[in-house]
Amino acid sequence: MEQSVTTYEAARLASLGELRKIEFIFDRVFNAANNPWRHLGALSFFFFWIITASGIYLYVFFDTGVSGAYQSVEALSNGQRYAGGVMRSLHRHASDAFMLTVVLHLAKEFLRGRYGGFRWFSWITGVPLLWLLFASGIGGYWLPWDRLAQFVAIATVEWLDALPLFAEPLARNFLVVENVSDRLFTLLIFLHIGIPLALLLGMFIHIQRVNHADVHTGRVLGWGTLAALLVLALAKPALSQGPADLATVPHLLAFDWFYLFPYWLLYSRSAAELWVLAGAVTGLLMLLPLLARGARAPVARVDLENCNGCARCFADCPYAAVVMRPRSGAGPGRMRAEVIPALCASCGICAGACPSSTPFRSNERLVTGIDMPQLPVNELRAALERGLSRLRSERRIVAFGCDCAARIRALEAPDVAVFSLLCIGMLPPSFIEYALRSGAEGVMVAGCREGDCAYRLGNVWTARRLEGRREPHLRPNVASERVRLVWSGAGEGAELARKLDDFRLALEGMPRNAPHLTSRTKALHNKIPIERGS
Repeated sequence: MEQSVTTYEAARLASLGELRKIEFIFDRVFNAANNPWRHLGALSFFFFWIITASGIYLYVFFDTGVSGAYQSVEALSNGQRYAGGVMRSLHRHASDAFMLTVVLHLAKEFLRGRYGGFRWFSWITGVPLLWLLFASGIGGYWLPWDRLAQFVAIATVEWLDALPLFAEPLARNFLVVENVSDRLFTLLIFLHIGIPLALLLGMFIHIQRVNHADVHTGRVLGWGTLAALLVLALAKPALSQGPADLATVPHLLAFDWFYLFPYWLLYSRSAAELWVLAGAVTGLLMLLPLLARGARAPVARVDLENCNGCARCFADCPYAAVVMRPRSGAGPGRMRAEVIPALCASCGICAGACPSSTPFRSNERLVTGIDMPQLPVNELRAALERGLSRLRSERRIVAFGCDCAARIRALEAPDVAVFSLLCIGMLPPSFIEYALRSGAEGVMVAGCREGDCAYRLGNVWTARRLEGRREPHLRPNVASERVRLVWSGAGEGAELARKLDDFRLALEGMPRNAPHLTSRTKALHNKIPIERGS
């Protein structure tokens, strides 16, 4: 058993490595902000809205009667070739793309192991969406009532007949033309509108425990994706495959593998086996959060005496684990922060957002409003002071990194003090200024690549804080040329080392840093030995 688990984990990590290689290639072509691999969730929402808009247009001209359904769709494709025809093709290709991005999104999160712990709710609510998405697409294939629709209808009811739910087989309704009535198409239209609405509701439930969810593509990615769909719609229009004829069996159909793959299994195996397979896969996906249970990392803790109710931790928490409550006892401010343990990701981004997490406070023991027990801000300040005191070079560099990104600890050297945080978003910007005031010549801040943060927003908030666009921000008096922000994903240690070498060369071309010492940093500076000429 242990051997099989080890083999499974090795295969997962190998697949994850290949996925990262693909993402890095796309980064070079599109850059991370426009890399579709890094915005699969946002693309899924984008495709849903395209499907909705094109579907509304098609519904306006669609005849919901069994005798007029095929002719109305043909009139759209041929009579409105550059309006209805393009809309029909957009509807079809966006539906396929929607299925593709959803499956890739699921596979990507699975390979990264993001289905257990505080992420269980998003995973559990995401699995049923696969069934709703499949049902929405299959219902759409019935409506044109061509030969492919006939095949899909018969295959679907044969699959349903394998379940002991109906007194009489549903397939009998498709044995004679008289049984296929306008009422059936009215029901199909109702389902084809109702199921996508249920899907949309499920999508919003899916992101309820995710703050600042990635549901909007950037301008470049959005317009580029729409342009690609339009080109595909013109180059490969969606066409009917001849009117349905219940007196014949459809042959030589153009098959859509995105939605109709289960029907290949249906006829290559059996309906009962397909239900067993579908149920087993669904059940396994739903059980994954339980199988991934392990030791829970300590969650963030609030110190009410130092919490002033500013709500920065509330605004920056990626998983809605921090809420603001009215303060009932003594303390600064009328509000206080409170952590919901079940939702806390143990990332420390809240500690990096807290205004009291500044090392310049003269307290011998630094206590902040919200902190991480496994790496308190006070311990980080003490580690920074120790690291600076043991450097043996004129060109001292401090490097802050992230446990989830490229290994920052591998960069430790006689001229480099390294500190790996739970997430780079845990770093209060004041620590950068403190390091420079304490004798460092430069500070490198490294985290996960854009769109690849293990906690979603750590690198985003860090970049905005250092650019002065988000509180707490790096003060303008800090020399920006002495601060280097780099993004390197897990496994990119060589790339991170190269960027550090580039930073070293840049610092050598600058005049020596003249620290502006406070009382505390002055005491620290007096402990730092300098080897001249090193």
